[in-house]
Amino acid sequence: MAPLDAGDSATAVPDRRRMRAYRLARLREQLKARDYAGLLLFDPINIRYATDSRNMQVWLLHNQARYAFVATEGPVVLFDFHNCGHVSEGIETIDEVRLSVPIYFNGAGPRSREQAVRFAAEIEELVRAHGGGNRRIAVDKLELAGVKALDALGVELFDGQEVAELARVIKSPDELLAMREAIRVCQLGMARMHEAARPGMTENEVWSLLHQTNIAHGGEWIETRLFSAGERTNPWFAESSGHVIEAGDIVSYDTDLIGCYGMCADVSRSFVCGKANDEQRRLYGLAREQVEYNLALLQPGLGFREATERAWQMPESCRPNRYSVVYHGVGLCDEYPAIVYREDFEAFGYDGEFQPGMTICVESYMGEVGGREGIKLEEQVLITETGVERLSTFPYEDNLMPSRWE
Repeated sequence: MAPLDAGDSATAVPDRRRMRAYRLARLREQLKARDYAGLLLFDPINIRYATDSRNMQVWLLHNQARYAFVATEGPVVLFDFHNCGHVSEGIETIDEVRLSVPIYFNGAGPRSREQAVRFAAEIEELVRAHGGGNRRIAVDKLELAGVKALDALGVELFDGQEVAELARVIKSPDELLAMREAIRVCQLGMARMHEAARPGMTENEVWSLLHQTNIAHGGEWIETRLFSAGERTNPWFAESSGHVIEAGDIVSYDTDLIGCYGMCADVSRSFVCGKANDEQRRLYGLAREQVEYNLALLQPGLGFREATERAWQMPESCRPNRYSVVYHGVGLCDEYPAIVYREDFEAFGYDGEFQPGMTICVESYMGEVGGREGIKLEEQVLITETGVERLSTFPYEDNLMPSRWE
């Protein structure tokens, strides 16, 4: 593997105030287009996008103890957990911070219906005060008790995840600076894993180096544990464990890293812990060919259905083990759109169009049915006015590269 070009020098710093203003405007554009009076957010990632405020992000993914109301014409009100108002101090896009009302069972227990009435009354008051008679709001995720309580007050609920995802899809220059820094740190951690990996180490020992690097450089968390070695790499999706890496094993991983500024760095690589054999090189070459071919297809104006139809066709022996998507969006996490394989389009596909400003991941997993090992590669790119720019720059493995890529 060649040295990592990115080194350890920081990229330019985004203007956080400008980034927040851009994001809030994007959300309100979507709300106005659908004639919604506001947006009620519970997903911590959507709250981060709307406010740039974070708080116990992973815990709040499964405890609805924090939410935000974004009026289409009016204030942004953040409802935060007990004694947490100070975590959002200095964020100019948040007009008011209130104490949240727990309606999730962990926080409310048998009083969830009672608490839902209190919760709904506050939200309805905001809708009435700032909706101009419009009682239609979008909501991303909400406990059933909350849905029923808002419905009883005549507040109409619509899909808030659609609003958030479509707002998030086009990245501003400041968001791209933030993403470049998250990727830089991610690739630094990747280099440390590659350099440290030795036969006799466990998957968890090597994988922990990426987590440590991310946290040390201001990152947040890693969404999955997709790191495996040897026969655990085929089929894909075995998570890291105490399995001991042996000499000659393929090691494959997917970073799924939420880094600094809350931006996702989603890059995949495979390497061999020792000397590569011909079968490993063959699979690696196929995965590299798939990534390069599909990356070359990307351009502004390309339709999602067309991308599915024109994408590189996998060998029959590997097709049943194919990855879930050919491409997917990326920003604060994996995002819209998801472009599936031709075999899956009828059941799960949808159309749309790649646009400048989208950030996209190009995926490959190559593992034969019944084979011992599998290769995972993935690049993160930006759709530009004329084509694509690679945002991920981590080098490929010289000792696994078939002759056509040397």
